[in-house]
Amino acid sequence: MQKYQIIPRKFRPKSFSQVAGHEAIVATLKNALLQKRTGQAYLFCGARGCGKTTLARLFAKALNCDNVSDLGEPCNSCLSCQEISEGRSLDIIEIDGASNRGIDDIRQINETVGYAPSKGLYKIYIIDEVHMLTKEAFNALLKTLEEPPKHVKFFFATTEPHKVPQTILSRCQCFSLSRIPQKALLEKLHRIAKELEIDIEEKALVQVSHLSEGSLRDAESLLDQLICYGKTPITLELTREIFGLVPQELLFSLDEAIHTQDFEKATELATQFFESGKDLNATLEALLEHFRLHLLIQLGQIEEKSYQKWAKSYTKELCLYILDTLLQWQQNRLQTPFKKVYLEMLFLTLVRSRHRIPIDVLVQRLVDLEEKLEKTPEPEKKEEKVVQAKPKETIQETPSKEEDKYRNNLKNQEIPQNFCQERKTIAERQDTSEDKNSEEKPIPSKTDSSVCLSIKESPSKEEDVHPSQYDTLIRFAAVELEGSVE
Repeated sequence: MQKYQIIPRKFRPKSFSQVAGHEAIVATLKNALLQKRTGQAYLFCGARGCGKTTLARLFAKALNCDNVSDLGEPCNSCLSCQEISEGRSLDIIEIDGASNRGIDDIRQINETVGYAPSKGLYKIYIIDEVHMLTKEAFNALLKTLEEPPKHVKFFFATTEPHKVPQTILSRCQCFSLSRIPQKALLEKLHRIAKELEIDIEEKALVQVSHLSEGSLRDAESLLDQLICYGKTPITLELTREIFGLVPQELLFSLDEAIHTQDFEKATELATQFFESGKDLNATLEALLEHFRLHLLIQLGQIEEKSYQKWAKSYTKELCLYILDTLLQWQQNRLQTPFKKVYLEMLFLTLVRSRHRIPIDVLVQRLVDLEEKLEKTPEPEKKEEKVVQAKPKETIQETPSKEEDKYRNNLKNQEIPQNFCQERKTIAERQDTSEDKNSEEKPIPSKTDSSVCLSIKESPSKEEDVHPSQYDTLIRFAAVELEGSVE
């Protein structure tokens, strides 16, 4: 009976052509083989499951292969290739840097590098998680790493290259491996499913590739988990159920609550999310992914038929605001012990966000209003009308002695400081001397109007037709602080 082998090990690439992604790095390694310009040490760094150890093994296999093709590919048929593929080659020494991190372990390597390889051309040391070595261990490796024997190569792999000393990095050719693109992941998963004769939907594979976050090993492990469920065909609903994801029906119900401004339904949905037993972080991640899809639909990058019903209820600005809100709430999720209340307040905030006006819209409205005020012509100021009394023909007023005195002073440009007060006293005296039955008021003389300062009355409501721009700014600032407009 053949022993079962998990998918990540069974479908590990056996040649450079089977490597998913990393085309530039693969081309560099193959050209180094063909041109015989291989270095003494290589460092492969990147995220988990992106192919660091796989590339190191393939490169080691190609170096010791007896029949390397013209394209730099190992033959996988010679004895050396078979031993390396099965992990029993004596010339390829794999060391776990996390458990062999001391100076004594490195001293043992330094003592054995002088021995010649048993079968192949090179003795190759592959040290995984090399950043776990101690400072003393790194220092002990420096001299051997810089000038190793001609038959010795060092391949290092790490997820944290910033922890490797610069003295080590300067002695290595460094290759930074990025996360594997989703397209490459889907191609590899399709090939595996076809070879295993597994009936699985395209959406289920997309969900698996999304959960793997660019790690091929994670994607293959998730696919292996789906196959072990034993039910075919593997649908998207089955995938979400097996992995414990939030059902899409609840997410679409939240869209409906946001669209209808139903606060009561939002609290009920929060209770359903809480009672489903999902972790709070998993719920927030599901919400982030849900509204991210809404944003991508608004940007026209994807088309999802299941999302078309509520796609028109959102705008780009609203999706961005909701995503920003969810990220802020995700950062503060560990600070509250009341998970249910936390979810209720989050859902109510999302429902309330529908009528929130973005800050850029408020600023644009303020700019438009200011431009409109600048273009509007200012109203003409009403001239103060002075009603002059008709002069009396029969009665001729004779100026008093005090008036003659002040008029003479005006001619001599000598105006007393208390002129206005004294002029008022003179006017009161004249009023008492005139006939009380006369209804006409005395005409103010030109001299009086030119000297006495008139008190300007406050403008009427009709004249104050232009609102202050500062008042407009204050109103818009109040709207922004409130978050909504009635």
